[in-house]
Amino acid sequence: MNNYELTVVVSAKLDDEARAAKVDKVKEYIERFGGKITNVDEAGLKELAYEIEKMKEAYYYFITIETDNTDMTRELESRLRIMDDVMRFLCVSIEA
Repeated sequence: MNNYELTVVVSAKLDDEARAAKVDKVKEYIERFGGKITNVDEAGLKELAYEIEKMKEAYYYFITIETDNTDMTRELESRLRIMDDVMRFLCVSIEA
């Protein structure tokens, strides 16, 4: 079983409902590609290290994933890359 941590940075321009829908869509992709979500940590609104799309703040989410599917991260990243209002993302392998 492989463990990953996915960091998703979502635009601060979205209201609470739209932001929750965006994160739910990310969770749906994880489950569709064979991942099991073990933890979701909403870090909230944080200041960015540098401006992205003329914004200085964004919402951070940290999602811990377990999977046996080695292609899951590739599929997930290809979907996240084209999602509107997902400003940045990073998926890294973590030790269990």
